[in-house]
Amino acid sequence: MENLTQKYSFLMNYFDGGINSDKKNIAHCILFYGSDIDAQYALALEIARKLNCKGTHDDSCQCLNCNWIRENKHPAVLTISKVDNKPSDDNSKTVISIEQARMIKNDLLVTSDYHRVLIFCDKDAEGNLQGLNRQVFQEEASNALLKTFEEPPSNTTFIFLTKDKSDMIETVVSRAQCFYVPSMKDEDKDFSLVNDLIDGYLELERNEVLDFNDKILALTKENDAQVVFTQMQNYLDNLLKSNLDNPALKVKLIEDIKAIETAKKENRLNINIQTIVETLSFKMIL
Repeated sequence: MENLTQKYSFLMNYFDGGINSDKKNIAHCILFYGSDIDAQYALALEIARKLNCKGTHDDSCQCLNCNWIRENKHPAVLTISKVDNKPSDDNSKTVISIEQARMIKNDLLVTSDYHRVLIFCDKDAEGNLQGLNRQVFQEEASNALLKTFEEPPSNTTFIFLTKDKSDMIETVVSRAQCFYVPSMKDEDKDFSLVNDLIDGYLELERNEVLDFNDKILALTKENDAQVVFTQMQNYLDNLLKSNLDNPALKVKLIEDIKAIETAKKENRLNINIQTIVETLSFKMIL
């Protein structure tokens, strides 16, 4: 997991501090959000490994628990999805079901020598990891587990993986400690269309917001608006990766990435593009 620790040192240092404290001071509900669900899942497994390690507690530990978790075979580290860890008589294939929620509650009544970690996510038809959403983790099932999320048994941690916090039921989000996980995939993220527009936007003054707005609007008229917004996100993702050690800037960039994601959703709903761009511009130029 050395590469993972290097890529997400700002997150792993935080969790290491809690895990290595005398009382294992780590939140019992954690929510990861961002575009890279595979990275979120790997982080969840690494947290589970560190919580259960009985050996040297370093990245190369070869104790039984660490090896089990690396192989995704640990009896107390479970993936909860619409196709994983369902009761034998549960035929639902499109949701995390109410029967599944009841099974989880009953299983947690049995004491365990391990630190139990339940990783909630979605999977597509091919079994690839996907982010949770309200269609998969519906209100009935989530409400059945809310009290368990609030007051879980000792040595139990729930981890939720999603692309955007707005995709989750609010009552789950409110009970979780939330962390943005930037994508670290080595992929070509083009932002050539918006480079001149967005370069230096952080230095723009409030009185320059209308000019910024007009430039974005012009681009959306000449190109597909979704492409323009995606390239803006690509630019900010690249900027974020270069400034992970700057807490204030990191927060600002994450908020702007989320604002652009909202603009993309509104565009898919056919909301007036001028209204979308104006709202986005005023959010980005403080």
